[in-house]
Amino acid sequence: MAASDKGKAILENAYRLSTPDDNKTYYREFARSYDEDFADALGFVYPQTIAKIYSANALPKDIPVADIGCGTGLVAEALALPARDIDGMDISSEMLSHAARKSLYRHTYEIDLTTDLSPICNDYGAVVSSGTFTHGHLGPDVLTSLLAIASAGALFVIGVNRSHFSSLGFQETLAGLASVRRISEPSLEEVRIYAKDDHEHSGDMAMAVSFRKL
Repeated sequence: MAASDKGKAILENAYRLSTPDDNKTYYREFARSYDEDFADALGFVYPQTIAKIYSANALPKDIPVADIGCGTGLVAEALALPARDIDGMDISSEMLSHAARKSLYRHTYEIDLTTDLSPICNDYGAVVSSGTFTHGHLGPDVLTSLLAIASAGALFVIGVNRSHFSSLGFQETLAGLASVRRISEPSLEEVRIYAKDDHEHSGDMAMAVSFRKL
C-alpha cells in the first residue's frame, strides 16, 4: 500500500473512533509510522497552525506549555521550545514513546481526558492542542476541565474540528465561561487541517480557539 493510501486509511478509520479505549487500541498500531504515513502523506498542517497561533500570542510567562493529545509531538516540533518548557499528554502510550524519543518534552503523561485530571500539575502557563477535539467522545466539558491544570492568565490555543464545534456546543460553552469570567472573550479562527487536496477530508476545517484563563 502506498504511503498516501496508508494515510487515508488511518484517517478514515480514525474518524470512526468513539471511546477512549478505541483510541488506545487504534493508535497502538500506527505510532511508529504516523508521521510519515499520515502527517507527511496527507499534508497534516494543523499542528503547525496551532503552534503559529500560540507563538503569535504568547508572552514570556506563558510557559510551561501543556501539549494535550500530543501524539508523536508534531505541535512541539513546530513550537521549537526548549524541552524544559513543554510537557506532552496523550492517551496512547505508544504515541508518547515515539514522542519521547524525539526529546521534545520535559515530561510525558499517559492520560485519559475524560477522567480525573487532578494528578496533573496545575501550574501550566499555556495549554495547546491540535487534533484532540476531533472525535465525538471529547466535548466542551473536557475543554472546561482543562482549565484546572492552568495558572491564572494562562494562554489556551485549542483546535476543534469545525463539525464537532457546531454539533457538540463548543460555542455555547465558551460563551458561558466568558460570561462568568472564567475565561477571556475567545478568539475564533477557521483553519485548514490538511494542505493536500487529494483525499476525501482535504476540505476539513477546524476552529482554532484562543483565550486566557481568568
